[in-house]
Amino acid sequence: MLVSLPISELQPGMFVDSVCKQRSDAKIKIKSRGMVRDQGIIAQLLSKGVMELKIDFSQSDIEVPEKYRPAAKQEESETPEEEAHSGIKKTVIPAVAEKSLEQEFAKASQQFDQHSQQLKSLYNDLTIGAKLDVSLLNQVSNEIVDSVLRNSNAMAILSRLKDKDGYNWRHMINCTILMSVFAKYLGIKNEQIQQLALGAMLHDVGHTKLPQGIINKTENLNELEFKALKKHVVQSLGLVKGESGISPLVMDMILNHHERVDGSGYPRGLSGSKISKPARMMAIVDVYDAMTSERPHQNGEEPIHVLRYLLANKHQFDAQLVQKFIKCLGVHPVGTIVRLTNDRLALVLEGNKKSPMKPKVKVFYNTKHRHHITGKDLDLYAVEDEIKVVASIRPSDYELNLSRLLRSHLLV
Repeated sequence: MLVSLPISELQPGMFVDSVCKQRSDAKIKIKSRGMVRDQGIIAQLLSKGVMELKIDFSQSDIEVPEKYRPAAKQEESETPEEEAHSGIKKTVIPAVAEKSLEQEFAKASQQFDQHSQQLKSLYNDLTIGAKLDVSLLNQVSNEIVDSVLRNSNAMAILSRLKDKDGYNWRHMINCTILMSVFAKYLGIKNEQIQQLALGAMLHDVGHTKLPQGIINKTENLNELEFKALKKHVVQSLGLVKGESGISPLVMDMILNHHERVDGSGYPRGLSGSKISKPARMMAIVDVYDAMTSERPHQNGEEPIHVLRYLLANKHQFDAQLVQKFIKCLGVHPVGTIVRLTNDRLALVLEGNKKSPMKPKVKVFYNTKHRHHITGKDLDLYAVEDEIKVVASIRPSDYELNLSRLLRSHLLV
């Protein structure tokens, strides 16, 4: 959607399509287009006499201001050309039959186990030369999207299950879940979420064509090995090229998810607005899951530490999208185990928009006496007693089996 607005209303996160009006005495006429990253860019435009700009909200990271929205169906005013240019269609998601966490978790848990087995087999088959089964991956990603649309938290909780030996195919599932949750949060159309989910499922499929000794190495890669690893992008493109159902958006995510805003990424060293929004989203999701996962060469970081890492590296990752990703997941993402000030452990079930530090949890363990207690739902925002989260903890710190814990407290 293209909107003309005065420079006084320009904000970081808006994408400038063109300059509509500039002071007649301005020495340099501005014609360039691109993302407004910070207040410094706005100050430069003001100093050069810019008075009015045309903003392309299909490429912006913020919503159309209320006063510029048509009375109804505001997103319908986008032309096909505008939607094609942005790569993502944004709108209010149509009504979907929402389910409670407990209702959806039973089905999601069954599907998650099934998906893990399917992708394990597919991954192993690809390493020995089998043809990529895009129809299977499309089915799996669509089932994940359907679950997320019914309840964002069920599949997201399952993505916290970590398996050092199964990282390769779990990464495919987890990135698909996280991308679906993020896209839903951003208000992207359902059919476009399905494309983003498929792109997330396929983004690292080229790993299957590299020496598995490199992929599964228990130590950090040396320079030559890392150079070889970078070839997975080309290998991924080769596997999906010409396959039915692979859209330009999916190809873009595969090609550009290792590009970085400051130009330090690969394979082409793209920077800034030259990197599409789907690829910038994929970069965030990919790094988040990789850093929180158990891998052959590393123990997974706690989510809060990885979110801080993404926030601190705004030169590499889209800062606006990182902020939205953090708001989407919450400071303590669902499925995280946290220690409370009352000597209890609790499982995070749902974030709290009013107070991100006070999620909805299920208390299940007494840390003082080190034993399980009867599960109790607790909204930390609503409780009268001042109970706070002290820190997130690893299940292994208290010899907890997260898979068993989830099923015992969430299956009805």
